[in-house]
Amino acid sequence: MSASLAIPSRGVVRRLSSEEASRRDLTQGPTVVVPPKHLMAKSDAHEVAESMEIARHELDEMRSAQTTPESVAESIVTDKFAFAFDIDGVLIRGGKVIPAAVEAMKMLNGENDYGIKVPYIFVTNGGGKTEQERCLQLSQQLEMEVSPGQFICGHTPMREMAERYKTVLVVGGEGEKCRHVAEGYGFKDVVTPGDIIKDNKDTTPFRKLTDEEYKNSRARNFAEVEIEAIFVFADSRDWASDQQIILDLLMSKNGRLGTRSENFDEGPPVFFSHNDMVWSTSHDLTRIGMGALRVSLEAMYKAVTGKDLQTTAFGKPQIGTFEFATRLLQQWRKDTHGINCPPDTVYFVGDTPESDIRGTNEFNQHAENTWYSILVRTGVFQAGTTPRFAPKATVDNVLDAVKHGMEREYRRLLKEKVLSATAVEDDIIE
Repeated sequence: MSASLAIPSRGVVRRLSSEEASRRDLTQGPTVVVPPKHLMAKSDAHEVAESMEIARHELDEMRSAQTTPESVAESIVTDKFAFAFDIDGVLIRGGKVIPAAVEAMKMLNGENDYGIKVPYIFVTNGGGKTEQERCLQLSQQLEMEVSPGQFICGHTPMREMAERYKTVLVVGGEGEKCRHVAEGYGFKDVVTPGDIIKDNKDTTPFRKLTDEEYKNSRARNFAEVEIEAIFVFADSRDWASDQQIILDLLMSKNGRLGTRSENFDEGPPVFFSHNDMVWSTSHDLTRIGMGALRVSLEAMYKAVTGKDLQTTAFGKPQIGTFEFATRLLQQWRKDTHGINCPPDTVYFVGDTPESDIRGTNEFNQHAENTWYSILVRTGVFQAGTTPRFAPKATVDNVLDAVKHGMEREYRRLLKEKVLSATAVEDDIIE
C-alpha cells in the first residue's frame, strides 16, 4: 500500500505555533499550525498537512488545470485511499478530545503494522468560525500538526457565492465571528442582526444589545439598504430575534427592511450552512441544531403567510460538501502523484446517521470513486438503536474506524496480489 509523495515547491508553507498564531496570521498564505513541541522537529503529521494545504490553495485559486507536480520524492504516504472525519462526536465531544482520536491520528501518521501513512481531511457541519480558527483549535486539542487546507466546514462551499451576492445578512455564531468568516470568503457588504437592531431598537422588542454588541455593530440606515441574500453560518444564539429579522426580510420588497411585499414573494433567498437537527455536546443527551431552526422558520413563515418557504442547506448530507471534498483530494493526489483523479476509496467517519452516513451513501451512488461510510458510537448515534441510514460499518470509536479501513485495504491488496499471481501462472501454463 506504499506510494510516493511529492511536496510541491510552489510557495513556502509557513509553520506557526498553535499557541501564538492569530486568525490573521493564518490568512497570509499556506500555513501549517504546529504544537510548540513540534516547532523545531517536525512530527509525523507534517507531510500530509503541508501537501493538503498547498492543494487547497491551488483549488481556491483555480489553478488546478495548469499545475503539475515538479518532483516526486520517495515516501510512505499512500495515494490509494484517504479518510474524512466529522469532528464533533467523532474526535471531540463537549470541547474535550475523545481518547481514541489521538491514537487514531497516530495510526494514520505511520504508527501501524502496514508501514504507511494515510492522508486525511476534516469535514464538519460545525460553523461560525473560519477554517483557520478550527485549525488552531484542533491542533491544540489533538496536539499535532494540521493545516487550514484540511478543513471543510458546513459553510466552506458558500465562498463560491461571494460573487453572486453583494449585500448579505449573516446569522448565528458568537459576536462578530460570522461576519469575519463571510468577509474572509469575499462577501463585500456583510450585515449582522446586531447592525439591524442598532439601527432600530424596536425591531426585536425583547432583545437589547449589550454594550459590547452595540459597539461592534455597524451603524447604517437600513431604509436605504437592499439585502440580497440571508446566510445562516452557525447556530443562532437568539432564535426569537434572528427569526424575527429573517421573517421581516422574507416578507419585504426586495430585501428592504420596513417594507412588505403584497404576495410575500419578493424577499431574499435563505441559505443554511447545514441541516443537522441534533448534535453531540458535553450534555448526556443530544441538543437541537441548525436543522431545527430551519424547520421552525419554515413553519413560522407558513403560519404567517400561508405559503411554503423554500430554503437551501449546505453541509452534510448535501452533495456539494462531498463534491468539494472530492475536488480537494483530487488536487492533492494530482500534486503529489501526478494522477488527476481522487483516491480510489474515501472512508468517511461520522456519528450522525442523518447527515454523515446519509450524505456519504448518497454521494457514493454517483461518485467516480468509492465513498465508504463508517458510523461511530461516541456521538449522536447510540448503541441499541437502529440508524435510519445504514452505514457500511458500525464501530465503537474512531480508532476502530481507522483500523477497519486499513484492514479492509490490506485485504484488498492481498486479494489483488493473489489474482495477479494466478493470472501469471495461467499464462505460463498456456
